[in-house]
Amino acid sequence: MLQLVRLHRSRSQLALRTESLTARPPAEIDNRRIGGHPAATRCRCLPPPTAPTFPAIPTDPTHPESALSIFDRMIPDDFEQVVFCHDAASGLRSIIAVHDTTLGPALGGVRMRAYASDEEALIDCLRLAQGMTLKAAVAGVNLGGAKSVIIGDPKRDKTEALLRAHGRFIQTLNGRYIPGVDAGTGVADLELIAVEAERVSCVRSDPSPMTALGVLEGIKACVRARLDADSLEGVKVLVQGVGHVGAALAEQLLAEKAEVLVSDVDVTRAEHVADRIGAAPVNADEWLSTACDVLAPCAYGGIVDDDTVPNLRCATIAGGANNVLAEPRHADQLRTRGILYAPDYCINAGGLISLEEEILGHDRERAERRVRSVGDLVAGVIRRAEQDDVSTATAAAALAAERLRSLSTVGPRFVAR
Repeated sequence: MLQLVRLHRSRSQLALRTESLTARPPAEIDNRRIGGHPAATRCRCLPPPTAPTFPAIPTDPTHPESALSIFDRMIPDDFEQVVFCHDAASGLRSIIAVHDTTLGPALGGVRMRAYASDEEALIDCLRLAQGMTLKAAVAGVNLGGAKSVIIGDPKRDKTEALLRAHGRFIQTLNGRYIPGVDAGTGVADLELIAVEAERVSCVRSDPSPMTALGVLEGIKACVRARLDADSLEGVKVLVQGVGHVGAALAEQLLAEKAEVLVSDVDVTRAEHVADRIGAAPVNADEWLSTACDVLAPCAYGGIVDDDTVPNLRCATIAGGANNVLAEPRHADQLRTRGILYAPDYCINAGGLISLEEEILGHDRERAERRVRSVGDLVAGVIRRAEQDDVSTATAAAALAAERLRSLSTVGPRFVAR
């Protein structure tokens, strides 16, 4: 195991003009329980910087930039801890990234994917972990941001030994990172990780339906803002990716009398979901050219890039996927085209909110009420963007940064007991 730890922050990196975001004080979550295990204390964290960049890594050892350390080349300044894990017996190769623990222990899913390279896996892990920090901050959740990725095909390489090995590495962090479900993993997988790791979320229930519910409310807010409609009846929504979250969202949209189209790279899965709920299937290579009111990405991120922006045929992008934008600048390109973008870490915060409610021991009815407030959050971001004449991505980042900055002195950064 190669473990890299960085606790340096630069106070000069936060210069965003923001507005306050009401939330419960961080102390409320101290000494609560998750998955049957006590939560630990938090501690002081300096403010986070702006979004990191991920430079290409020279593969030629004679390249002058190859002399730079792994910190300089691969670990952005605002990450607290990155752990590279290897277990020869099980074949495990995984990465755990703890981005920020200002608000509490860092929670984030375990993603399993057949990455093309280790560099791609690291970049994905870092971007996802930072997104969890922003999500918690903007949604008023008292948890930090983290993520882990397992390099491998979940359909072919996933074994009990591999998942338990990953759980053992998670346990070495002593509660700083709380894993949950993500693409390529499910509740049963988290139960195996929990055999080795003391603090694990999602072993009681899958938060995907709650994530979908928050996305539904966010879509309603977008439709009100862009289409001036108080109902989803007759609104055409294309759900791209019908895994855990996407399938649940498609079903909820149909219950609201929306016109629902579904698409997935797994054609069989798309057809099965379409037949089961009564939606219309769209070929995986045709979603970009399909006209719709709302495009709801619910698969992997990075679908909004230089190639896709000019060809999008939607009025709004609002879905459950993380890191929908390939780069932050694409938010401005969407704005130029007149496409309303609901920042992913705002609209898909319902799952994280429901997990915090589980930590606090609240019932499902209360959790659902709070998840439905995602609609208000998205509406607030849209208003802020209009007020400041900026993209919705910029407005959301400002709100998240303000909360992190205001609570960075509450104190100390989370340290496991």
